[in-house]
Amino acid sequence: MPRILQITDPHVLTAGSLAYGVVDTGAAQDRTVAGIRTVLPRIGPIDLVVVTGDLVDNGTAAQYARFIEIMAPLGLPLRAVPGNHDARDPMRNAFASTDWMPRTGAIRWRYDLGGACVIGLDTLVPRAPHGALGPETLDWLADELEQAGHVPLIVAMHHPPIPTGIVQMDCQGLQAPEALQAILERHPGPVRIIAGHVHRLVMGSLGTVPVITGPGTSHAVTLDLRPARSATFDMEPGGVLIHDAGPEGIRSQLLPLGDWSGPHPFAG
Repeated sequence: MPRILQITDPHVLTAGSLAYGVVDTGAAQDRTVAGIRTVLPRIGPIDLVVVTGDLVDNGTAAQYARFIEIMAPLGLPLRAVPGNHDARDPMRNAFASTDWMPRTGAIRWRYDLGGACVIGLDTLVPRAPHGALGPETLDWLADELEQAGHVPLIVAMHHPPIPTGIVQMDCQGLQAPEALQAILERHPGPVRIIAGHVHRLVMGSLGTVPVITGPGTSHAVTLDLRPARSATFDMEPGGVLIHDAGPEGIRSQLLPLGDWSGPHPFAG
């Protein structure tokens, strides 16, 4: 059964810089990679690492270079889609030596895992916090799904196509998701959308298509469900998601990041 590890919203900065004057995102991503390597014997093998956007905080070449350097010790196949903090051309240049990065246009891709398919969609709207999918990307997606057949499908994007209940983030979600819904609901196999952007684990559905957003690796958007609040963040423990895709469907699990004791036997 193919297994995908989802990392989202690292917001990596250059060494010595702090996001919002508080968060050492590069150090947090270092800890993320170290934590994943520690548990790999228990959760592996991992067929693909997918980063669902905001790889870096300001879209600079130096930040992408540091992100790639931090991720290298994982030694796993990696693909990524841009978030609103990314910039297409610097991201494209950073991954120019790979076989999955398009030379021009939207950063979108398809990865066949033998029994499952992962598709990455580019929702970036330059200089805007919200996301959108253009007609060309939607047409491309429809064509790719025809080629994919009946296999389980995981669609990776940055902006969630569902409301999360966090008002200050929902105004920054994916705009006009109905066209995406119509395409994905035609797929004859299991489908799941995996996203980021809200830095929290949120589950919902776009029509009949399940949607799950991953927690950030360094900080979390404050869970405040009151209608009139400004956006704030908390230093909650981070996490990553594991997605298994097989004939019986798609299963997602949270892997928290941090230090804890165990495993302990249940027998005393």
